[in-house]
Amino acid sequence: MRILAALLSLCLAGAALAEEVVLGLSRDQVSITTSFDGSDLLIFGAVKRETPIPEGDPLQVVVTVAGPSEPAIVYRKARIAGVWANAASVEIDAAPSFYAVATSAPWTEVLSDTDDLRHQVSIPRAIRSVGAPMDVEDAPSFTEALIRIRTNEGLYQLLEGAVEVSEQTLFKTALQMPANLTEGAYDVRIFLTRSGTVVTQHTTTIDVRKVGLERWLYTLSRQQPLVYGLLSLAIAIFAGWGASAAFRMLRQG
Repeated sequence: MRILAALLSLCLAGAALAEEVVLGLSRDQVSITTSFDGSDLLIFGAVKRETPIPEGDPLQVVVTVAGPSEPAIVYRKARIAGVWANAASVEIDAAPSFYAVATSAPWTEVLSDTDDLRHQVSIPRAIRSVGAPMDVEDAPSFTEALIRIRTNEGLYQLLEGAVEVSEQTLFKTALQMPANLTEGAYDVRIFLTRSGTVVTQHTTTIDVRKVGLERWLYTLSRQQPLVYGLLSLAIAIFAGWGASAAFRMLRQG
């Protein structure tokens, strides 16, 4: 029985490795400078096979790029005594600062609900919210509001049909990373699926860092906040004085 079990495990492992991802990125590092206004990211690759292409269900590809996760507080405003104010709030345990999902076909055709739950692929699944206060009604709407806000800001993206697949072997897609990125490691995941089931996946990372003057100011604000505050005040005073002097010169001229 042990020999049979070992052979079965080897067969399953061989089946799992029948299709593997060979991935390429246009860049593995994004530098945030004072003039940074976003970046295009090209993700491309190929499927390595030890056996012929399986017949029947076509191969589908799902690509996700996730920024560092962090807690988030979502507020609900209500009119109280004629004034709009925060009436309720829910703290979401962890939400990606940036999350993009690109697929090779409509979402319902590339991934089943079961595998979405298992691999946490879709935008709602990528957000972890364990619980909400008992006095808050309709708690899921707070998560929906967070998704809506970040989608409008370009931080959450669902790009159905944005992955181009050729001969069930080559694939590529392009993602637009906005200017308001958070520093850190961005996880890139590639899923190959058939009939909505993940057959293999590949993971890599992209490093997003501030550089130059942006890096220096960021480090100064964290390590020496007093010096940073005084420097900011001095710059503001100098700018105000310079604008006033220029205005006087224009009036005299």
